Amino acid sequence: MAKAVASCSFSMCTQSDASRIPYFGCHFATLRRNLYSDIPKVNKLTYSKRKAITRGPSSNGETREEKKLVQRSKGERRHSIPDGVRRETGKTKSTAFKSPGVQRKDKKGFGYDIKEPQVGDSGNLQDAAFLNAVVKVYCTHTAPDYSLPWQKQRQYTSTGSAFMIGDGKLLTNAHCVEHYTQVKVKRRGDDTKFMAKVLARGVECDIALLSVESEEFWKGAEPLRFGRLPRLQDAVTVVGYPFGGDTISVTKGVVSRIEVTSYALGSSDLLGIQIDAAINPGNSGGPAFNDEGECIGVAFQVYRSEEAENIGYVIPTTVVSHFLEDYERNGKYTGFPCLGVLLQKLENPALRACLKVQSNEGVLVRRVEPTSDANNVLKEGDVIVSFNDVHVGSEGTVPFRSTERIAFRYLISQKFAGDVAELGIIRKGTFMKVQTVLNPRVHLVPYHIDGGQPSYLIIAGLVFTPLSEPLIAEECEDTIGLKLLVKARYSLAKFKGEQIVILSQVLANEVNIGYEDMSNQQVLKFNGTPIKNIRHLAYLVDSCKDKYLVFEFEDNFLAVLEREAATVATPCILKGYGIPSERSSDLLEPYLDSSECDQETNRAIGDSPVSNLELGFDGLLWA
Repeated sequence: MAKAVASCSFSMCTQSDASRIPYFGCHFATLRRNLYSDIPKVNKLTYSKRKAITRGPSSNGETREEKKLVQRSKGERRHSIPDGVRRETGKTKSTAFKSPGVQRKDKKGFGYDIKEPQVGDSGNLQDAAFLNAVVKVYCTHTAPDYSLPWQKQRQYTSTGSAFMIGDGKLLTNAHCVEHYTQVKVKRRGDDTKFMAKVLARGVECDIALLSVESEEFWKGAEPLRFGRLPRLQDAVTVVGYPFGGDTISVTKGVVSRIEVTSYALGSSDLLGIQIDAAINPGNSGGPAFNDEGECIGVAFQVYRSEEAENIGYVIPTTVVSHFLEDYERNGKYTGFPCLGVLLQKLENPALRACLKVQSNEGVLVRRVEPTSDANNVLKEGDVIVSFNDVHVGSEGTVPFRSTERIAFRYLISQKFAGDVAELGIIRKGTFMKVQTVLNPRVHLVPYHIDGGQPSYLIIAGLVFTPLSEPLIAEECEDTIGLKLLVKARYSLAKFKGEQIVILSQVLANEVNIGYEDMSNQQVLKFNGTPIKNIRHLAYLVDSCKDKYLVFEFEDNFLAVLEREAATVATPCILKGYGIPSERSSDLLEPYLDSSECDQETNRAIGDSPVSNLELGFDGLLWA
């Protein structure tokens, strides 16, 4: 079976031998399915990154594998990654873009001028002014240790690319500055590095906004202008600072395809441009130009396969403009919205006739997420035939430009969080229109941790933390257990803020004798009260006046501690294991119950047979 990954291309020295597969985004689960022959094949796009292959201090180019700070043994499974894959990730949806010929300036001075070409001769790039707007990014990363959430892993460094967009701002990829502790940038032809500040990171669209305060950095700088969405076979030039040298690099190709693409870093599908120009590690965050010297997108990932070659991906300016407008509106990145429904195509005539759909159009609503606003207006069995008066075809596509069609998700990704969409639906043969508010999706098991550091709570040596995709990747699937993996992959959040809280490990002490071997098990109840999230658990423990602390796990397994003995033992355990605090800083804040769900969270595994990512079966897709 051919193994394929889409690797983001910021530069880190890597090994050519097999490396442990790193976690990234919702499509990391997809990558795992490709590498295990006993699991159905899904989307192949993924991004590899993170763990720890860094450039060593020696000048002979030798590499070393970065060591994790681990205090207990953990099973590791090693897989072979095709040669040339560097460590990183990417994934997406799409966005609205202003019509050609219109210059747009936002309030903060970001320029979108698609007039006045910056270079007349596309064949002579050496002295082209727009090349000077491309800078090299040097980032120091310090990732959290999700298995030992009170500490961080050893830091590592990487290099990438960025470019100037005006008003003291730079654009790069979000994965280039992930878990950053220090970011520096250097201009072409200069030997001085300047400190940069990360203003916003859009994980879904893999875009980050940087600023540099030094006036010296901006002397003589000319920001890039954004161009229109290119056409097929349009020439494209990718500029950046890839691995293999220190000076700027230019590669050329053509636009091969434009469609909704999986971004390996995030958990969404956005518009993407496929090109055949080489995108190498270190090109990430660099611009792609058309023949007029206009920026038509940001390089961010490549597709590696034994069956394909020269497949690179660029984030189009439509997605970039959505990110910048989102930041301008809210002062931060809020994300791309979703409809929150599971859809099925209506290609079969008998299926359409059964649902009383007269024409060859529409998609069937199979399930509605409880946390989405669409749950108030849509029902299972409804057929969506239009979105804001744009007709939806039976294959789940809508018109795109003059003669093309594109996935229905494209229309949704053009909207912003809080926007209202009008849906035309057929319910039991009757056509009607309904309105729903579009908001970012609520994930029961998050792909990324807001704030960077995971939450944790230690009670008499019992370490509790929320389940997350980074934790699953770090622990390896074998140690997580099949039942917990099924919940992570196929369960939906019933209310905003719901989490799967697990007992990660037990720090052995005489107070917890008999529980030392427990690990990675979901805790369902505390003293008979269903647990909503880890903040709720901390509140229940803090307010408990009973003699015993009773934790109920799967299959009615109980862990009971004497409350007073647990209170006395906890500081001693923390001191013995060198842990600074019994809980993460976010759990020190007063607990406010914002959820509206009083239902028991201990649901059957098959209750929500829906994955957090798009299913591999072509008849199903998440909007």
